[in-house]
Amino acid sequence: MEGQNQNMKILCLHGFRTSGKFLQKQISKWDPSLFLHHFQMDFPDGLFSAGGKSDIEGIFPPPYFEWFQFNKEFTEYTNLEECISHLCQYITHNGPFHGLLGFSQGATLGALLLGYKAQGKVLKEHPPFKMFVSISGSKFREPSICEVAYKDKINVKSVHFIGAKDWLKLPSEDLATAFHDPLIIRHPQGHTVPHLDELSIEQLRKWIANILFDNNDGISKGEEHDEQETMKVDTPKELQNNIIDDGNNNQINALEIATTEEEIPKEMQNKIIISNNQTNASEFAGKELKEVIQDKSINSQIDASQDAL
Repeated sequence: MEGQNQNMKILCLHGFRTSGKFLQKQISKWDPSLFLHHFQMDFPDGLFSAGGKSDIEGIFPPPYFEWFQFNKEFTEYTNLEECISHLCQYITHNGPFHGLLGFSQGATLGALLLGYKAQGKVLKEHPPFKMFVSISGSKFREPSICEVAYKDKINVKSVHFIGAKDWLKLPSEDLATAFHDPLIIRHPQGHTVPHLDELSIEQLRKWIANILFDNNDGISKGEEHDEQETMKVDTPKELQNNIIDDGNNNQINALEIATTEEEIPKEMQNKIIISNNQTNASEFAGKELKEVIQDKSINSQIDASQDAL
């Protein structure tokens, strides 16, 4: 299971005028069993070098980066299209990615990518993203962007960390409304990757467990399908079509009855059983046909009852 999940990659986008290494340091305060034990976390640096003073100078060493630039009202953006193009290329070349995680500017940008993808504007060939982690994120405010990115609810599982003292508290809450059925985890801190209390850890752990379950369930179904296809390839064509019809529209492949091909005489291998009145060499494979059909019929009734419930 863990090996399968390690193939799940999360692209982590740092905040304004910080770096991928700084976000990695921020996330390290969380219990590694939450994310690091299950996912490959990718922490790239922003496209542009910081164009001014960084808030983490003296706290964490440079270099510092930014994804794009903006005005004080956050209504005008510079180099945003270049940033989106760069990230799409990065995702295509280094993915596929199972989800996105972002802090502040990185979360705002990640949500934009998800909204654009949902509308068919970017990453058309990339598989659907399954998860999004927003820490102090917000929406873009330029109307032409909002009309596209937030046109419909974004159908990606999302968790939003919102701080009581965060200057982006209200914008973070607004961003959460752009997603279908978001999980909101509140904390008493400010504009930061928060330390998590026991309740928050439990909420996050359950949220991640559901994502891991969905991923493993999809893998299992895919492996089951591949196994069935392999059986078809390995099985002689003359046996692949050896279908039994019990007269009640219940079709059974004779291979499910026969233990090995050698147990069926060659002259009988191509027989097709149409009703209970005809016999096939599969009866010699350890079970009578009538018993097999009866077992199949009972199982079908049980399955139907469970579906009804």
